[in-house]
Amino acid sequence: MIIFLQLFVIFCFIIVIIALFREKTDFLAYSVLAMLAAATATYLFSPTPLQLEDFFQAIDWNVIFFLISMFTIVAILEDKRVFNEVALRITKKFSTNTRQFFWVICLISTISAAFIEDISVAVIFIPMIINTSQKMRINPTPILMGMTICINLAATLTPFGSAQNILIADKFGLTTTWFFVNLGLYFVFGVSITLLLLDKFFLKKQLKEIWVPHCDEYGESLNQEHIEEHQLIIMEDSINSKVFYKNLVALMIFFALLIFIPNILFVGLFGMLLFVFINPRLKESGRKQPDISHYLKKVDFKLIFFFICLFVLVYCFEVTGIIGIIEEFINYIAPRDIFLLSIFILVVTSILSGFLDNVPVTVIFIPIIHVLVSFGFSTTPLLIAFILGINLGGNFLPQGSAADMMTLELSTKYCVDGMNYKKLLKIGGLFALFHIALGIGYLAIITFIFY
Repeated sequence: MIIFLQLFVIFCFIIVIIALFREKTDFLAYSVLAMLAAATATYLFSPTPLQLEDFFQAIDWNVIFFLISMFTIVAILEDKRVFNEVALRITKKFSTNTRQFFWVICLISTISAAFIEDISVAVIFIPMIINTSQKMRINPTPILMGMTICINLAATLTPFGSAQNILIADKFGLTTTWFFVNLGLYFVFGVSITLLLLDKFFLKKQLKEIWVPHCDEYGESLNQEHIEEHQLIIMEDSINSKVFYKNLVALMIFFALLIFIPNILFVGLFGMLLFVFINPRLKESGRKQPDISHYLKKVDFKLIFFFICLFVLVYCFEVTGIIGIIEEFINYIAPRDIFLLSIFILVVTSILSGFLDNVPVTVIFIPIIHVLVSFGFSTTPLLIAFILGINLGGNFLPQGSAADMMTLELSTKYCVDGMNYKKLLKIGGLFALFHIALGIGYLAIITFIFY
């Protein structure tokens, strides 16, 4: 009976993976269905007696409420157009020097993506890049490529740079300081060498190329008057300086709290309330009051419920013994040398993340890393390999990154013909391979010097 139960739970998990790959399918509906089916079968047929409370306790509510808090803060900042203002000020200041514009916009967008969702960064910065490139008469493709590739590195810098990082940080008690100390050097070197290579071999070739798009967002012929009018609208779309600096200070306070206070639940809820109270909304009575319900309506709860489904599914894996089988298999084939084991974790998680969604791979590998640590292996190299593999592996294919797909979508909308799927697959894939190789070299330094 236990074998049939295990196969059924695995089948439910496969349904979730297939739903994630089908873009036109409501993956959340199938995830909830698969979770309920697996939980019901496990509850009824598990050899270990279970209570309904066990399934609720399997959900990591710290992660869930932190995600809600982070999404609410981002919704407030987007509503107040704070990040748009940052991008706008950059384009105004550096729009006369192509190389400076390339470096500054790529660095700022990458650092932004280390703290907010990468797709939000893409939505904010890409139109600014394209419109400024129109004004400068330069091809935006190298700048878009640099921003997109470097955004994929951003998740390695902070515990809240990606959903999978939040899970890993919570399960292993990792702080922002831990990420800065153990992955900061990789992030700085990786971003720097990536931009240098793009500058030398990609940007320089197109500096003298005059670029004018041949259509607008509706596919119609685009004349210079239309461009200048659109430019004027973009450049005038500025927010009140008081609102901008007030939110900027609050953002710095929030980041400082994340660094110095390890409890992400407390910091997340406190930060959410901070932004709600400094951004009151005008009511019908004519008075400004905090309105958290307004911003919660803007939060996309699909990822929240997807996480809940995954937590329950992984609990079913644990109860039915599937996790134990995977752990035994990994323990059997894994090398006993810490460096080789770290490379093994990096490569395996990279490959799996390249074909599957990052989050399911993360939740399955977390208990495996726990087991390897319990066998006496050093924690830090394994976690560095795990974080690098799980965040960088999905970048081999454009569809593995939401930011990549948004770049392609907006490039098509604004008629940037040079930024297409084939080019992003070729150049992005090469850099993804380079970043993995860079990670192996980084692990070699870490393990041979410190362990």
